Amino acid sequence: MKIKKTLLITIIFVLCINLAGCSLKDGFLKLFSKEEEEIIRSDEENLLTEEDEGLRKTVLYFQNSEGLLVPLMRKIPWEEGIAKLALRNMIDSPSLRETLSPIGLTPIIPVGTEITGMSIDEETGICKVDFTENLLNCETEKSEENLVKGIVYTLTEFPAIKKVQIVVGGKILPSLKHGIGIGEPLEREDINLVEGEENARSKVVVYYKENYNQEYEYYIPVTVPTLAPTPNIYTAIEQLFEGSPSETLGLYTDIPDGLTLQGVEVRDGTAYVDVFADKLDALKEQFVIDGITKNIGLTLKQFDDIEKVELLIDGKTLEEAGIDIKHYESIPAFANEY
Repeated sequence: MKIKKTLLITIIFVLCINLAGCSLKDGFLKLFSKEEEEIIRSDEENLLTEEDEGLRKTVLYFQNSEGLLVPLMRKIPWEEGIAKLALRNMIDSPSLRETLSPIGLTPIIPVGTEITGMSIDEETGICKVDFTENLLNCETEKSEENLVKGIVYTLTEFPAIKKVQIVVGGKILPSLKHGIGIGEPLEREDINLVEGEENARSKVVVYYKENYNQEYEYYIPVTVPTLAPTPNIYTAIEQLFEGSPSETLGLYTDIPDGLTLQGVEVRDGTAYVDVFADKLDALKEQFVIDGITKNIGLTLKQFDDIEKVELLIDGKTLEEAGIDIKHYESIPAFANEY
């Protein structure tokens, strides 16, 4: 009886060791595996979806003929690894060029590039994405800059991702071929930066517009240096009302001639933008008010506490000013849809 009891204890002990060994083995395999764990899942919360179509509204970045990055909302299949799929939808190919050609945009990720791994540190929000060496095939420094910023901005559209570490061929390189740095995790910064004040103390993002071939309009975020000590709502709207920061870019706004900014006040998440109009009749069209409020709303999207925009005429609501048009608009979810 004593022998049977000893044998039973021995068997249990051996089983425990085997189980522990299997667990450790799996842990080492996971630690050293070349396969990265994709962490952006199809069940992640707070993502905008088209459930009936099985598609997700996802913002991808492309470039126009002037070398400016343009955000474009496109619907892509809702599946596991959707962040990786988003980047794959930005890789240069004949079919993608054919799709983008009518609106004057081109891909930013070089042809033949593959994504070999993607993972995220859930505590820091740093996403590591590993590309094949085709990523190095940008022709100019500007296209390389757009490549890096386009990848960072696309991935940080996902709520779980705060910064992006770009890896090439399994290695963290200090920079790409034309000198754009990728040695450290990158966050959103200076999209379409324009030259400005030499003594600039802060920068704001302003949305301007471009018309391609007189057929397709889209909004473009531009980083504008300012003299303001810190980025603020008034300075951002002031820059919008001043118009394009560069005559060579061919950009404009939805702000009509004769409309001048008088002030901005924020209350309970609504930005009240007070303007003066030389000709009040010019504002009595729905598309004019829609354009103004969308342009203002996109520009104010960079400030987290703004949810809506309401236009005031000399301190009066549109209704009080005799304009029978919807007088506020929620901050737009997307700049451009195609």
